[in-house]
Amino acid sequence: MLMIRLRRGGAKHNPVYRVVVSDSRKDTQADYLDQVGFYNPNLEPPEIRLDLEKVEKWQSQGAGVSETVRSLIRKAQQQQ
Repeated sequence: MLMIRLRRGGAKHNPVYRVVVSDSRKDTQADYLDQVGFYNPNLEPPEIRLDLEKVEKWQSQGAGVSETVRSLIRKAQQQQ
């Protein structure tokens, strides 16, 4: 099953995340199909960049969404 979830990057104690579409059966650091956004919790306020059209496209094709990404989607929709 495909999942839209976070993939950690950045330095130690300074994480940044990519919002990616990947196979849920694989490790979070494995290859991903598409990058649909970016999240940087280190800034004030946190930086959230999501391509909501891509997210909707993947959801329409049956991709699930992790709880954390679901909350980021809600925040991104409020910012628009």
